[in-house]
Amino acid sequence: MGQVTVRVGGYSHPVSCEDGQEAHLVALAGEVDKRVSSIKAMGGGQFNEARLLLLGALLLADEVHDLKVALAQARAGQPVPPPAADPRVADRLARIADRIEGIAQTLDRT
Repeated sequence: MGQVTVRVGGYSHPVSCEDGQEAHLVALAGEVDKRVSSIKAMGGGQFNEARLLLLGALLLADEVHDLKVALAQARAGQPVPPPAADPRVADRLARIADRIEGIAQTLDRT
């Protein structure tokens, strides 16, 4: 069993994986860390580790959803819009972060 320590949002996490999958796991953690870093850059630096990881996971889930929709459209022969590569991406991420924070606040009340 392989073992690596990954850093996400400034926190270290030891994680086990199948032998030979260590580099892949580190790359996946890097993707999570990118999302957590973007949340911090948008003013989310006051969140605790659990909140940062939750918000990062929700951003990734949103991206996966968009990719599934695009894949379904491509399989159905529908045109797939090009990926967002303009300044509006930051605005979209900010709106998503606001929605996620609203969800997180609702969870805190329960």
